[in-house]
Amino acid sequence: MITVHHLENSRSQRILWLLEELGVNYEICHYKRDPKTSLAPPELLRIHPLGKSPVVTDGDSTIAESGAIIEYLVDRYGKGALIPPGGSPERLRYTYWLHFAEGSAMPPLLMKLVFNRIEKGPMPFFARPIARGIARKVKQGFIDPNLERIGAHLESELSRGEWFAGDAFTAADVQMSFPVEAMVARMGSRPRMAQFLDRIHARPAYQRSLERGGKLSILG
Repeated sequence: MITVHHLENSRSQRILWLLEELGVNYEICHYKRDPKTSLAPPELLRIHPLGKSPVVTDGDSTIAESGAIIEYLVDRYGKGALIPPGGSPERLRYTYWLHFAEGSAMPPLLMKLVFNRIEKGPMPFFARPIARGIARKVKQGFIDPNLERIGAHLESELSRGEWFAGDAFTAADVQMSFPVEAMVARMGSRPRMAQFLDRIHARPAYQRSLERGGKLSILG
């Protein structure tokens, strides 16, 4: 039996959704974030040395990292579903977006989250002007311009079709769901990204994943 070690409000929701799309039986081990720090609890360290989610156990195998988990599940249980044929242009796009999500999109989104907290969070009054000034300059000079380019890229690519790898829904759309949600939450919505989110939110498998894993609220 597959076990998903699921941290609330995290990338692991994608794994629940993928399993629902594949129709694979699984169980969930739920974890709560620390209410003050929003970090994962130390119990996850017993599952994987980094103590992060998602992590999936399947028999004697323990798989971490969203992209690796998605590739493992599609290869092992997909029976050809949710992945374009090998050698096709759609397969190349599928591979690109599967890696783009965590390789290019999420790092600046995470930086945006961190510097927002520096700018808005409590701190000694004498340090506040300096820290907030630095945070604003980093966001204005580096983070936000990068996110604007990424947002424009996503919007342009979604003009080619409803889904990231072509006309058919694939696991690449599952992988891209979290950065698109985070982009909209932190940088504002764009028409095609909003339509993409409407399409995925309407999928029965997505709705079942929320019923089992809990509501997803992107940390801002």
